[in-house]
Amino acid sequence: MRGGLIELASTGMWVPEKVLTNADLERMVDTTDEWITERTGIKERRIAGDDMTAVEMGYRAGKAAVADAGLEPADVDAIIVSTATPDRLLPATACDIQARLEARDAVAFDVWGACSGWLYAINIGSGLILSEQAETVLCVATEKMSAIVDWTDRATCVLFGDAAGATVLRRSGGNGHGILSTYMRSDGTLAELLYRSPLDSGSVPVDVAELAVRDGYLRMAGREVFKNAVRSMCEAVDAVLEKAGVTKDEIDLLVPHQANIRIIEATARYAGLSMDRVWVNVDRYGNTSSATIPVALHEAREAGRIEEGSLVLMVTFGAGLTWAGMLIRW
Repeated sequence: MRGGLIELASTGMWVPEKVLTNADLERMVDTTDEWITERTGIKERRIAGDDMTAVEMGYRAGKAAVADAGLEPADVDAIIVSTATPDRLLPATACDIQARLEARDAVAFDVWGACSGWLYAINIGSGLILSEQAETVLCVATEKMSAIVDWTDRATCVLFGDAAGATVLRRSGGNGHGILSTYMRSDGTLAELLYRSPLDSGSVPVDVAELAVRDGYLRMAGREVFKNAVRSMCEAVDAVLEKAGVTKDEIDLLVPHQANIRIIEATARYAGLSMDRVWVNVDRYGNTSSATIPVALHEAREAGRIEEGSLVLMVTFGAGLTWAGMLIRW
């Protein structure tokens, strides 16, 4: 079994054209632009149309990432998809994306890690390569959060948007480029802080009171999620830096999960990084769950903030509760 580093060889993203602003939300629920901006930093988010599926969004981001790596879909050996919003429960979203890409020889499966799912997928994909079960792995995060948000719940509907992001993994060409360290954790005892309520199972007789909560919508205890998010992301910062033997001063760019500007600011302070060394796009997209980091990576590359040799720290948290971190040399 060969060792060596695994690199993120490319990036790709796709977001819907439709923009939903805070002003739009003021006409939908009892909220204000000032309230949303002050507490979350979000000004607008992208919303996919009824005819746009999680599969189609993931396919577009994945296709872009494959092209960015200078490859064809036939070159992909494995497709790993993170999504909390599958179009259907069976088959895996990854299988439907495989079919759209026409990557016929690729194994395809999903990862359920909520907002941490994409970093989980990167870890799994790296393992496939290091164990010589694959040479090229496509990791996709595709999230149609608008489909599971209760648009009458002002505590959650202002937070989320739709997007997809992707990257191709392969063995590093050398020079210390690639994934330097990773960290993953979960705490299922905190599951009730952030969850999706169950859908009606179709059982009979139906209890009306029970049916009322079986709506499939996202539910969140915002204050407790905030507290645990800051704690877990700071823990991930320490873990990946210690594993890699890297100091906070050496970090070129922090790319955190884009859930809330206050969480991002708290994590940056803990990491000793000024905000000009942190990529932020939560103001434009809101929280797109596991798609936030791959979308942010792509934008940071496009803006010239990530170049060859850049040391990039990624940290995230999500429902589960789950959290993860990763340090890469681009």
